[in-house]
Amino acid sequence: MKAIRTHATGGPETLTLDEIDAPVPGAGEVLVAVKACAINYPDGLIIRDMYQFKPQRPFSPGGEISGVIEALGDGVEGYAVGDRVLAGIGNGGLAEKVVVPAGRMFKVPDGVSFEKAASLLMTYGTTIHGLKDRGHIKAGDTVLILGAAGGVGLSAIELAKAFGARVVAAVSSEAKGEVARNAGADEVVIYPREAMDKDASKALAEAFKKACGPEGANIVYDIVGGQYSEPALRAIAWEGRFLVVGFPAGIAKMPLNLTLLKSCDICGVFWGAFTARDPEGFHAQVNELFDLMKAGKIDPLVSETFPLARAGDAIAKLEAREAVGKLVVTMD
Repeated sequence: MKAIRTHATGGPETLTLDEIDAPVPGAGEVLVAVKACAINYPDGLIIRDMYQFKPQRPFSPGGEISGVIEALGDGVEGYAVGDRVLAGIGNGGLAEKVVVPAGRMFKVPDGVSFEKAASLLMTYGTTIHGLKDRGHIKAGDTVLILGAAGGVGLSAIELAKAFGARVVAAVSSEAKGEVARNAGADEVVIYPREAMDKDASKALAEAFKKACGPEGANIVYDIVGGQYSEPALRAIAWEGRFLVVGFPAGIAKMPLNLTLLKSCDICGVFWGAFTARDPEGFHAQVNELFDLMKAGKIDPLVSETFPLARAGDAIAKLEAREAVGKLVVTMD
């Protein structure tokens, strides 16, 4: 079978398309013929040895997949050969076949494409965990979302609206702002891509405050980090929750005096660890996502697909912050 693999630390240009033996499922595992693998920010980190987990090389990146079961290992119940499934696997998805623990899989709902199925778990899973478990979202809240036109950002718009919140979407261009509006955002703030000085940072904070309203943002959903985090924190409400989700723009240095003045919380959102520590809660939230999808309240936006041989191009595009919605690698 074919697989995109990393043999040495480096960026997406170092990835190679290899011919390797297909894996064999062990007890409690299944062999999945991968049909689609969504690209996420950790895929670029993991090949650079910058992620929390460092698999032994050579390995394939790709943390969320959908496909068809080809074989069952001993002891697997509730699944059959031919079932359409999706799974979060950490890495290994950029390959034509992958072995998946049965406990990490879900059956793809009827009528959902492989591309959309592969785009559900990490983005919407991260967001439902972040907004509900860490942000304690409730109807009537105002949610400020940084990086709102990417896959995670769009999931945050849709889920915040589904939970009855008002959404302020922060993006880097008017074109991305239109995408955010189409997803349901109530207000849009355009922030600069270039480096900001103190005056520009203050101006952005004022723009966030104006869009959020006099009470501020009850939840800040920060997918971007870097120079954008502090202006967003300055727009937070009394006892607001600032959720740290990702930092493609860099790790922010936050003035902690603001947390005292606003009596607010800064909370980390580590979805991968949550799924391992609370598998029952993880499965319950995925089932909730399926219900929301059936109700038409969420619908992953797949903006572009790539063949397996060009998986590195998809990772590079995501790293350049040029992606809108989800980028997906397909095996057909």
